[in-house]
Amino acid sequence: MWGQANAEPLPLTQALMAQRHAIGNFGVFLGVTYSDTLKTEYADCISFSAYCGSGGNRALAKAGKLDILPSHYSQLGELITGGRLKADVLLLQLAPANERGEYSLSIAHEYLIPALKTARVVIAEVNERAPWTYGERALIDADLDFIVHSARAPLELHHPQAGEVEQAIARNVATLIEDGATLQFGLGSMPEAILAQLADRRDLGVHSGAIGDQVAALMQAGVITNARKSIDPGVSTAGIMFGSRRLHDFAHRNPQIQFRSSDYTHGARVLAQIDRFAAINSAVEVDLSGQINAEVAAGVYVGAVGGAVDFLRAAQNVKGGLPIVALPSKAGRHSRIVSALNGPVSTPRSDAGIIVTEYGVADLRGAGLAERARRMIAIAHPDQRERLEHESHIKKG
Repeated sequence: MWGQANAEPLPLTQALMAQRHAIGNFGVFLGVTYSDTLKTEYADCISFSAYCGSGGNRALAKAGKLDILPSHYSQLGELITGGRLKADVLLLQLAPANERGEYSLSIAHEYLIPALKTARVVIAEVNERAPWTYGERALIDADLDFIVHSARAPLELHHPQAGEVEQAIARNVATLIEDGATLQFGLGSMPEAILAQLADRRDLGVHSGAIGDQVAALMQAGVITNARKSIDPGVSTAGIMFGSRRLHDFAHRNPQIQFRSSDYTHGARVLAQIDRFAAINSAVEVDLSGQINAEVAAGVYVGAVGGAVDFLRAAQNVKGGLPIVALPSKAGRHSRIVSALNGPVSTPRSDAGIIVTEYGVADLRGAGLAERARRMIAIAHPDQRERLEHESHIKKG
């Protein structure tokens, strides 16, 4: 197991792939992959598993070389410490030790923290250019079995510029967010576009599994102050950074950003304490009753169960909460508002809240199935509405 996304310790993972035949058959558990380290042909002696099909994992999934763990993100910590998700060897990218001899987990903390409790061997890349971040746990030499020193730029994630559709969705979501709300957001360009629409808000807070560049921008602009957070006031709380050097540099030795384990960022007892919690997530498709598929598109595993249910369920139950799922109405010629899902039910309709497309907002809370269908059709693409009405069998008027 190793840190996902920009936290991947590249010198270690590349060496592992090169030496796979000498090592023999072994398994690897993956998070999101943004490097080109992994190839489908490496499955000749490596069994790949992951909680998601994002990034480079998609090629493995498409080739049938990736076993998916369909688990809520909040469960990863217990699965690891309980031994059901075994990590014998943990590979880490760390920031150099501070004046107290403490190494930082840098870009990713989340499920690496429980993995540190159970791994038999911990191998660290101490990267001179990795940001030193404040977190739930620091490491010392006694925690590490081997150290490899490097001085390379960590991987970066640059989101593409949001298009017209994404901008329209972002504007619709922004109408729901009030001053003082505490935000959670999923991965991708959509959350970045939504955050960019909130520059006129005051005292926003952050409690999220992941953060991107726009969090740094809004903190620097004084929009995200965390002043009204019910817990951890004055601090943006996250598990991992999914961003560019701008975010890495902003988080370096910045006590206003605190990184925690997935048990904390996604834990039900923690989330239940956050008033005005706005959970903003995405989906592959949503059906007319509110069932959400966030995992499979065109028969390929591309997403995850992830933390969406953890966050949406929390936002349903707290004072002033907003359980939001935002997505375009179409992907190419295909509607993403559907009468029947083409993939698994990642989030059940009992946990559905507010669905947003470029055509509007469908608040499904408290609505029966017939009314849900009407509201969902109203935010579908106009050229899909007649077909959806026919397939839904709802009465007009």
